[in-house]
Amino acid sequence: MRRLPSGTRIETFDTLDSTSAEARRRSEAGATEPVWIVALRQTDGYGRRGRRWEQDAGDFAGTLLFKPEAPPEHWGQLSFVIALGLASAFDGLVGEDKIDLKWPNDVLLDGGKCAGILLENLGRHLSIGVGVNMVTAPEGMPYKVTRLVDYVLPPPGPGAFAASLDGHFQDYYGTWVREGFAPIRDIWLKRARGVAAKITVRLPNAEFSGVFEGIDETGALILRTGEGTRTIAAGDVFFSPQPED
Repeated sequence: MRRLPSGTRIETFDTLDSTSAEARRRSEAGATEPVWIVALRQTDGYGRRGRRWEQDAGDFAGTLLFKPEAPPEHWGQLSFVIALGLASAFDGLVGEDKIDLKWPNDVLLDGGKCAGILLENLGRHLSIGVGVNMVTAPEGMPYKVTRLVDYVLPPPGPGAFAASLDGHFQDYYGTWVREGFAPIRDIWLKRARGVAAKITVRLPNAEFSGVFEGIDETGALILRTGEGTRTIAAGDVFFSPQPED
């Protein structure tokens, strides 16, 4: 166990069922200080809506467990804070021109998903799970997928990447604590793919197409359709004209 420059502990495990599951166990046991939980291998990793997250040796899987300095109703905004931290960590490896952000919680490398984020409100704590395709690009996905090893050789190890990510996250987190969500939203929108363009948003039981106008003060997507403007709290975004992008 060691501490990062922010003071946050980092613990690395050879194998875990899931770093997010371990974070939940720590929270239930009464964790008292922030910690990054990193696994070299997960046997039961998962993402949004319980979707399985494939991880191979060399990929990054980590979860930050902590108590944010804000009321719980604002914790969801930290999805955008960690996304900016991830983007900045990637910038230093491949250059800013190759990195875009995709609503609500993906990082794109050369137009393909390379990293995903999972926030879970645990009551006393928030867990922020991060998965990065360092060496693996899962097959059979309904969108383009990329991996870092095709751009950086060798890709950073889990400890080095966690330290970089934590440093960038803490910078944006400090802005969020001091100034609120507005500056985070503005920076995120400048890096987001698809703003002012036509997109399709798929929900579990519906699908809407329209122009991506931005995000509101809660982080919900604002979509202008032929029937009016919709505000969407969660969904899967696909870019026109190729849904598989």
